[in-house]
Amino acid sequence: MSGSKVPITRVREEVCAILAASTGETKRKFVETVELQIGLKNYDPQRDKRFSGTIKLPYIPRPRLSVCILGDAHDCDRAKEQEMPFRSAEDLKKLNKNKKLIKKLAASFDAFLASETMIKQIPRLLGPGLHKAGKFPTPISRNDDLNVRANEIRATIKFQLKKVLCLAVAIGNVSMTEDELVSNIMLAINFLVSLLKKNWQNVKSLFIKSTMGKPHRLL
Repeated sequence: MSGSKVPITRVREEVCAILAASTGETKRKFVETVELQIGLKNYDPQRDKRFSGTIKLPYIPRPRLSVCILGDAHDCDRAKEQEMPFRSAEDLKKLNKNKKLIKKLAASFDAFLASETMIKQIPRLLGPGLHKAGKFPTPISRNDDLNVRANEIRATIKFQLKKVLCLAVAIGNVSMTEDELVSNIMLAINFLVSLLKKNWQNVKSLFIKSTMGKPHRLL
């Protein structure tokens, strides 16, 4: 089955309802995230291949996602200039492969970027800590704009089937426009369906929901 089973008009309608609620009487003191919640069917996580896929959305869903640079001297200087958090090889050596300290570093940031020269040293300096936390750094080259690369991470979402048949990913926030949210949602849904063995036949339900709002059904 190809093509989207969710009409764009329906998505737009529900996005409008979420945005209206978030700016009305129940407006929160923080920017609510908008999540896409997916229920799957005809899938056995024990026997069927567990899928995993990442896609970069056109509009950044999580602008506040914290990204730390694990850099050589050149990249640490660039990070300092751009007021981005960074750690040098010396900083990492000081952790002395202490599991608690490495866990604390992993928990302090949402994601990491690392200079090409540093990537090879990370297993030696930190052991498997960042990898276990699902935060192994993305490599950066000397010519990369650090802010652009950090924003790429903030714009990228991951669909990964684990042991349960429901998934939830952040696809936007309530400070975005209606068009931006609709674009992100349509792209995310169609990408997810492309990962599924039987495409739309594996989709049981689709909802969108803001952090504090009620779920809005799309399918």
